[in-house]
Amino acid sequence: MTGAVDLSVLKERADAARNRPATPQAPRPPAGNDGAGTVAAVPAVVEVTEATFEAEVIARSDQVLVLVDLWATWCEPCKQLSPLLERLAEEASGQWILATIDIDANPRIAQAFGVQSVPTVVAIAQGQPVAAFQGVQPAAQITAWVDEILAKVGDRLTGLPAADGAEAPDPVDPRMAEAESKLDEGDFDGALAAYQALAQAEPGNVEAASAARNIEFVIRAQAADPSVVDTAAPDDIEGQFAAADVLLLNQRPDDAFDRLIALVRATSGDDRSAVRTRLLSLFELFDPSEPFVVSARRKLASALY
Repeated sequence: MTGAVDLSVLKERADAARNRPATPQAPRPPAGNDGAGTVAAVPAVVEVTEATFEAEVIARSDQVLVLVDLWATWCEPCKQLSPLLERLAEEASGQWILATIDIDANPRIAQAFGVQSVPTVVAIAQGQPVAAFQGVQPAAQITAWVDEILAKVGDRLTGLPAADGAEAPDPVDPRMAEAESKLDEGDFDGALAAYQALAQAEPGNVEAASAARNIEFVIRAQAADPSVVDTAAPDDIEGQFAAADVLLLNQRPDDAFDRLIALVRATSGDDRSAVRTRLLSLFELFDPSEPFVVSARRKLASALY
């Protein structure tokens, strides 16, 4: 696949997926067990904020079960439960980790979890909440609760990276692997449908949404008659859209963007809004720091205002 949109990364991921074992890697044994190797590099207890939530909780939960301790400084029961959870996390030796979150300092996280009272503890695996409890619980009950969760989801987690810097391989989402396989085989329609379904099911899946946008553009651009670049009338909006697609597919982003910016200047009302929307959607196909995107955005702003 060639053209303005570089999908080589997706192809490389598909190639890598084929070379990985068919079954996911088992979690690393706790430190101290036979064959355990070095101690995990990730701390047993991590203080998490809204800025670090994605990396420390969502991404980390692909490797290991993450217990999220939602607490507040004014909460007396929290002062009993949080130290207990921290001790249990240290004793777990990497089987699970604890992410502590002050709900007053991070209200959007509390809102996302629908927290009604604290303390609330939520278990996260593979980016999804799998169990929760509220209030203070005895250590034995918490341990049994965690063991039950690990029995159900533990074999799907890749394990933490070792302290010596050796990284566990990224887990393969079978749905992404299927979509990438279709793309690698040249089944653009099938790949598009797979990525769109995944993006709809997981609104936060940026990779799937980006892949769907890219493939949708390539399919649309390849369907256009290349001669439209020369034959489209200046006031033919759909024709100019197709011409811009062809130019972009042929590695001429400056010409594509300039054509639509000229159309913005020549239109008004709903037509101008439609052209602006199409232009912004084409910007999304590229890194926003690309010089030609930065330049085109400035020209668009000048044309609009």
